[in-house]
Amino acid sequence: MDDESHEPPPARRERYGPLVHRSVRHGAILWIVGVLIFVVGMAVTQYGYGPPTYSLTANYISDLGAMHCAPLAGHGTTGYVCSPWHLVFNATIVVLGLLLLLGIVLIRTGFPPRSARTVGLVLLALAGIGAIGVGLNPEDVRPSIHILSAAVAFIGGNLALIVLGFAMFRDTRWDGYRAYTMLSGLVGLIALILFELKAYGPIGVGGMERLIVAPLLLWAVVVSIHLVRLPTYAAPKGLPGTSG
Repeated sequence: MDDESHEPPPARRERYGPLVHRSVRHGAILWIVGVLIFVVGMAVTQYGYGPPTYSLTANYISDLGAMHCAPLAGHGTTGYVCSPWHLVFNATIVVLGLLLLLGIVLIRTGFPPRSARTVGLVLLALAGIGAIGVGLNPEDVRPSIHILSAAVAFIGGNLALIVLGFAMFRDTRWDGYRAYTMLSGLVGLIALILFELKAYGPIGVGGMERLIVAPLLLWAVVVSIHLVRLPTYAAPKGLPGTSG
């Protein structure tokens, strides 16, 4: 992840300001697409859920991916899970994980070449792998692997944001995004701790679980839009122009 062969020459960097390689823009687009697909997939699956009706506060997110209509203790207001369109949810979260991984490869040079970048992106990759594991191992089929995959996604994703916040220091491309990145990870980790302590409060188990996931998804969209708007450069051949 430390390949810097695409860094622009210092003289051009001074002249044109903060640039990113055009591959960064492509990776950012993949992240946006992945998040949108997942959010739409959740909404569609939720629409087809039940009976009983799916509850944003009482049901786990993973209840949308359950393959069988059956009782599951502590799930929902009735303890009964039924998601006829589970394939939609499971497919979209796998797609999210895959696009997150591919986007990491393309986006990596958008961060300064330091160890914090490597650690942060590895943690983010673990989150992507965890998301794929969640989709391939529904909670009512392989619960142990499902829980492990979810934990990897939750912990890896939110820790990644905190570490990537440090990777953004002294990089003008990330002005205004460092604190937001670290705060997003901190919010997700605090929500995870409260989730494990069963301190759900008025938002319930479903709301608290979404508070673990939402900051990371929102961050991915916000920073991707930022990266798409930055000027880009191609691999140097003489003195290439910039685009964007």
